[in-house]
Amino acid sequence: MNDFGVEEAGGRPAREVDVVVVGAGQAGLSAAYHLRRTGFAPDRDFVVLDHAPRPGGAWQFRWPSLTYGKVHGMHALPGKELTGADPGRPSSEVVGGYFADYEDTFDLRVHRPVDVRAVREGEGGRLLVETSEGDYATRALINATGTWDRPFWPRYPGQETFRGRQLHTAQYPGPESFAGLRVIVVGGGASGTQHLMEIAEVAAGTTWVTRREPVWREGPFGEAEGRTAVALVEERVRRGLPPRSVVSVTGLPLTDAVRAARERGVLDRRPMFDRITPTGVAWDDGRTADADVILWATGFRPAIDHLAPLRLREPGGGIRVEGTRAVRDPRVHLVGYGPSASTIGANRAGRAAVAGIRELLRSPQSSRQPVAVR
Repeated sequence: MNDFGVEEAGGRPAREVDVVVVGAGQAGLSAAYHLRRTGFAPDRDFVVLDHAPRPGGAWQFRWPSLTYGKVHGMHALPGKELTGADPGRPSSEVVGGYFADYEDTFDLRVHRPVDVRAVREGEGGRLLVETSEGDYATRALINATGTWDRPFWPRYPGQETFRGRQLHTAQYPGPESFAGLRVIVVGGGASGTQHLMEIAEVAAGTTWVTRREPVWREGPFGEAEGRTAVALVEERVRRGLPPRSVVSVTGLPLTDAVRAARERGVLDRRPMFDRITPTGVAWDDGRTADADVILWATGFRPAIDHLAPLRLREPGGGIRVEGTRAVRDPRVHLVGYGPSASTIGANRAGRAAVAGIRELLRSPQSSRQPVAVR
């Protein structure tokens, strides 16, 4: 046993804390900020663990051609605005620098790179968080791991026979890598359309394929529309179904660039192909499309495998959440999950999770008295 408390998991010392925050993207930093301002001390009462090599969350991995001026809906973190950013700079640099400054300003002391391997039941009513820097015995967990680490790759007959290159949007290097090539872009979300419009400028030819007919959104997207979209996603997580992204229910905005691309035929969508061939793709009606590259802009899934030992999943495949609290275990809060997966939703979820945890730690059933909170 060390100075921090207990021994767990085969005799290894586990450091006792009140809260472990897993992930230091928008949602994780928001939660850490609210923990800090309500009286929890970093590295004493709570820790923030992040597996990324540097600040910036998933933004640090965005492709270079996604400049800050092209970003839709980047919402400032609580307590500190992002001002004076050059719209021509890569968003990875702008947001990464902003997150780094935010961590320093509020002294959040993020531990990185740290891999969280598993969260399981510990002793004395605590959760045991097993990580690459040692174990933590915590009274509550805020999971803010997002989706970037779990790109979704669909499987289609013949996929292994394709002689060209296949990559996911998570690996997208920018349009220059596709110069002179025939490219099939699969996916009807914002990333797919952005990639397609960029690639079409340099490629020998492009084909756009989606499972469903794209839904284009005309006019402004206000607060009422946003609440409706969030409610649709929230209903799924209340039922224990895997969440859809907020963006998936809002439709694609009809910007001037999108209108121009539609007029040029770049956004001429085809239905999903039935199989992949060595030289491209094919439909059962006899149509084919040759390709050198298939780019899968098919989205991401929540990165929650480390929570598997807690058995939080419902029969529908998702984790049932009320607000941010996992219904099967009130010690676990999920932020950046389902309805809080947008940047503004992540901020609100961080605040809500901390409020819920403060209430939990005050309860008589909690393993020991909480830290003093203001």
